[in-house]
Amino acid sequence: MTLDSILSPLFFILIFPGFLFLSLYGFFLKWLDKKICALIKNTPNPATYRPITDFIKLLSKESRIPKLGNPVLFKFQPFFAIAAITTSVLMIPIWEKALFSFQGDLIVVLYLLTIPAMTFFIANNTSNRPFVAIEELRTITQLFVYEAPFILAFLGPAIIAGSWNIREISKFMFQSPLLLIVQILGLIIALIAFQGKLKRLPLDKIEARDGAFTEYSGGLLAFSNLAINMEMVVGAALINVVFLGGAFNLVGIFAVGVFILKTIFILLLLSLLKIFMTRMRINQMIHLCWKILIPLSLAQIALNVFIKIKMQ
Repeated sequence: MTLDSILSPLFFILIFPGFLFLSLYGFFLKWLDKKICALIKNTPNPATYRPITDFIKLLSKESRIPKLGNPVLFKFQPFFAIAAITTSVLMIPIWEKALFSFQGDLIVVLYLLTIPAMTFFIANNTSNRPFVAIEELRTITQLFVYEAPFILAFLGPAIIAGSWNIREISKFMFQSPLLLIVQILGLIIALIAFQGKLKRLPLDKIEARDGAFTEYSGGLLAFSNLAINMEMVVGAALINVVFLGGAFNLVGIFAVGVFILKTIFILLLLSLLKIFMTRMRINQMIHLCWKILIPLSLAQIALNVFIKIKMQ
């Protein structure tokens, strides 16, 4: 085992496209999201450095641990989420090839993207406080509500491409641009469900009273928020690759440029959803996801199966 064989994976995990890139790009997307909202709502623009300074400010604060809680699980929850998100980006082809590509990596990435929500639920559960019990129930309810349509939305492209490999799906979509039109419904479903995964309007919860991070403070809250920012980047990257063809057939700076432009476009769509839709009650969210999005997802899958049969 050479030094290069050790340092190369560490670079990918820690620098690009791993932790450092996801963190910095996540800060940028968070700022851009606030910028877009400010422009449309005609409110004061946020400072460019605001997301980073907020993160640093929280790091300087004390992290308080609930006396009745499990300190180990409580402390490591944000880092479990960050580890899962960082692992998932290694399987998404930012350029023509992914760092780790295998048949079924789409399923693995979708699974890894459920881990942050599970860690939030576990973190609330470990605090052992009645005040947080309602939020535990809401968190696990949200998990089952929006994860189902989010996962189903990706089945259509996988079926029509005839592969569970993200790179092969991206290649198929890039080579068959007309079929991207067929996936518009799946794209809309994925975007709405992704809003719930990011705990954004209209599927979020009022954080000031009893949000998922009520018991968190200081550095632990900073890394919990960072995990959400990183998940925004990875989710946007996955939607980009599967529904928009990614940056297939491009390498180097051109591929990264296309990746950034397309993820910014996805963020713009998410921001518009956030601005023009009002916050939903939990029963309204369940109705939207289970009675509207899931049937539409199944219809999208059926359409892709029909087209796949006709193509053979």
